[in-house]
Order: sequence, then C-alpha cells, then structure tokens
Amino acid sequence: MRHFWWFLVPALLSLAVQAEARPRDDALTSAIRCGAIADSRQWLDCFYGAAQPMRAALGLTPALPAQVKLASAPPAGGAPRDEAVRDEVVSAAAGCMRQSADRAWLDCYYAAAMPMRAQLGLSGPQAAARPALPLPAPRPQQYASAAPPPPAPAGPPPMPRKVGLFAGLFSSTKPVVKNMPMQSYDIDKKNGSFTVTLQDGQVWEQIAEDEIYHPARWRKPAEQMEVTIIPDAMHVYLMTVGDDGKAYKVHRIR
Repeated sequence: MRHFWWFLVPALLSLAVQAEARPRDDALTSAIRCGAIADSRQWLDCFYGAAQPMRAALGLTPALPAQVKLASAPPAGGAPRDEAVRDEVVSAAAGCMRQSADRAWLDCYYAAAMPMRAQLGLSGPQAAARPALPLPAPRPQQYASAAPPPPAPAGPPPMPRKVGLFAGLFSSTKPVVKNMPMQSYDIDKKNGSFTVTLQDGQVWEQIAEDEIYHPARWRKPAEQMEVTIIPDAMHVYLMTVGDDGKAYKVHRIR
C-alpha cells in the first residue's frame, strides 16, 4: 500500500498541467500564428511577442511593444523563410510543457529560439537578456557607409534544462504529422469536439476538456485543410489546422 500513490502521479500531474497551462497555451498558439510571416527576423520578434501572456501571468515587464503588436496580428505575405529552423524552434517550445514552474517554462521557451538566432547571426541569450534601449541619434557623419545595426530581439536568459523524476512521462518534440491533408472530419453537434481522419488513415480526436477553450469552426472541405501534430505533455498532442490560428489538444484513437 505504501507505493499506491505512485499510480496517482500521472492523473495529478495532468490536472496540475491543465490548471496552469492557459497562458502557456495562449503563448504557443500565438507563436504558431507567427508562421504567416515571411521574414525570419520579423518572425523571431513575433515569437518573442507571443510570450506576453506568460510574462503578464508572472508579473514581468511586458515584451517590446513592436513584438507584442506582431504577435497579435502577424502580417502575412510571401513564402516563409527558414521553415526547417522555425519548425525546430516551435517543436522545442512545445516541449517546454515538461517544465512544472511557469518561470522555468518561460526560460525554456526563450531558449528554444536559439536555432533561429544562430541562423540570423544574432547574439546569444545572455546578450539578448539585456533590456533593449533606443539607439542614439546619429551625428551627420555617422554611418556614412553603412546603416546602424538593428537591436537584437530581447528575451530573458534561459535556465539550464533539468531532467527530473517525471521526464519519462513526456514524449519527444519531433512532429508526428506535418502538413498532411485531412480525408474527413466530424464535429459533434452536442459538445463541439471533433474527430479527424487524415489521408493516411490516422484518426485523431480532440480531448474532452479542450473543446471548451478551442471549439473547431471549420468550413472548408477536408481535403483543403492541412494538419500538423506535435507532442505535448502526458501523451497528449497539439494539432494545428491550416491557418486557423488555434492549437487543439488531441489524442490518436486509430
């Protein structure tokens, strides 16, 4: 009997994650919406701005206004650049759900952006942690041969990644489905939850508590909607559908 409580750990941890995950979900959903931006530097600013819900929940100073504006209404147009690096960053950010503390989650989220910072030749996280200050007004002869370099996107320093007792309860962050069209979908008229069948025959279902926060309101034919699915915590997955701007919590039923 003394080991019985171990059987309750997954259920208790799941409840804790659900109770604390709203700012995290909002941030990750906003980060996914940034994918409409073509320019990678602008995308990175949008990614940082997407963290504002968690910064507000922690009582931290707000993200830069320009970053928050980008995250609230990402400008679309043109083919997105560095898509492989973006996928790596967003997948790593989704994996931050393994962090139990919100501040640790935020540090993990910012650390996930390092592959894009490296791609753009920007400074590391320690330099990025310093508050961004406005550039001084140039003298007439200043920058005669080159424009002043833009300030690097600001973000707090990352904390070392910890591997704790519950690390084995979480899946990897590699996408299990990427840009696969649907074969069909069904939205329950009673509770609003959905079931999606992909073109390769996989069947995914929205988890019960998620339909309250993320009801599906799809109108397009199934074959016109592409699905991407990445692992979340506790054997739950995050599904994005085209450009509808939501991250649905799902599990596979077939």
